Amino acid sequence: MKIDINCDVGEGIENEHLLMPHISSCSIACGGHFGTAITIDKTIQLAKEHQLKIGAHPSFPDKENFGRKLMDISDDDLSNSIQNQLDLFLKRLFFFDEKLHHIKPHGALYNAIAVDEKLANLFIQIIKKYMKDVYLYVPYNSVIELVALKNKINIKYEAFADRNYHDDLTLVSRKNENALITDKKQVFYHVLNMIKTGKVTTVSTSKKVLKADTFCFHGDTENAIEIVKYVSENLKKEGFIFE
Repeated sequence: MKIDINCDVGEGIENEHLLMPHISSCSIACGGHFGTAITIDKTIQLAKEHQLKIGAHPSFPDKENFGRKLMDISDDDLSNSIQNQLDLFLKRLFFFDEKLHHIKPHGALYNAIAVDEKLANLFIQIIKKYMKDVYLYVPYNSVIELVALKNKINIKYEAFADRNYHDDLTLVSRKNENALITDKKQVFYHVLNMIKTGKVTTVSTSKKVLKADTFCFHGDTENAIEIVKYVSENLKKEGFIFE
């Protein structure tokens, strides 16, 4: 009956102080789609106060599109960018005497390595040196899952509490109106169903197997505070313990 709820934070919304009392881990933007040493420090400090597991949230270096568009970038440039993001983040963690719990890629990078073997292999080679006693958050039944396991990377399966799924377990594109689930009760039952059945109900109403160790809520959703608070409180009423 243990559960982990995570949020992507440090992305300029400045609602972390309201989100963090209701979650157990967080992924902090580290300069790719958003973030500077100042925003990273502020978010780490809040996460430390709330005793959260802290992760890095690297992205394509694309602040203009918030890392949510596939980027045409060379392998070397992507490698340098991801390493610079993680090096900065680790320096800031060291300053606060905190340890890196996980790495979770952001946005278009996350979605791309879930299906693109070449990019998944590149990403694993980039982050490999950072992964001692660190988890990689990955979607279930994805390319990056297989590549990570092949390279002996510790993984945790991540499911999305506030996103709809296709039958192939890819997320519905944010270009579509039904990409996000914004009704707090719908989000709760979406999560509860995944926990209790090990399956997700897709947009076609099919039920597909979906393993999940952690559930992600997007901190930049308009009513994110309302959703996270409601789901957190109701999961606790169901007897779940956050870890």
